[in-house]
Amino acid sequence: MKRERKRILLLALTAILLIAGCGKNQESVSLELAQGESDLAYIQSKGTLVAGITDFAPMDYRDGEEWTGFDVELAEAFAERIGVVLELKEIDWDNKTSLLEKGEIDCIWNGMTMTPVLMESISCSQPYLSNAQVVVMHEEELKQYQSIEECQHLLFAVEAGSTGEDLLKEKKYRYTTRATQKEALQDVLDKKADATVIDIIMAAHNTSAGEEYDKLGLAIPLNDEKICVGFRKDSDLTQEADAFIQAAYEDGSLKKLAEKYGIENAVLE
Repeated sequence: MKRERKRILLLALTAILLIAGCGKNQESVSLELAQGESDLAYIQSKGTLVAGITDFAPMDYRDGEEWTGFDVELAEAFAERIGVVLELKEIDWDNKTSLLEKGEIDCIWNGMTMTPVLMESISCSQPYLSNAQVVVMHEEELKQYQSIEECQHLLFAVEAGSTGEDLLKEKKYRYTTRATQKEALQDVLDKKADATVIDIIMAAHNTSAGEEYDKLGLAIPLNDEKICVGFRKDSDLTQEADAFIQAAYEDGSLKKLAEKYGIENAVLE
């Protein structure tokens, strides 16, 4: 009886320790950084840089079974610079900040727009591309709309948590949210929505001749934006990324990579 009681107590203690361990794993990254530990050292010790991405051609997209794109190649070069392997993780864009804080990803490398709100919760690298939000709709309808004010009666489909959603919310226009920008484009193509607001880099790529959404067209740029990489708040990886981006500017490799994906005009001077 005593032996059985000891066995039950041992099992209970093991369960408690396992639960405590799970909690520690979830909070370990934030705790280490709060105590002044190096995020770079943490990444190098585990040997991988986990980048949060979405399907966002030409930045991050699938070519068969493999991920490719401008940001994929740029992130791979950065991972090599700091001596680790890049691991790509497709994420729900609306949860990007919480995934970063929990340590489920180490950075957001996905044509991300730098905004004041975002900079309050994460650490942003120096910008490396220009961007804008644009309205996309069926090409034959474009000539009817010269300004965003003329679109106020339309139903938009937009990626949840995106800058496009923020702009529509600010204007109090009607919209439905989708998990990705591609799904929003598909809604417009299928006429489930009248229009979407997405990044001009993605819009230009996906609506060009021969592409999946070439029946759609883009117009009405709504703002000017800059693209950056996101890291955990106060992460020393930010300084590493800044040095890497600056070196890529200076040696011409950033411009060369942009030319490969047809976005050389977006490279900041």
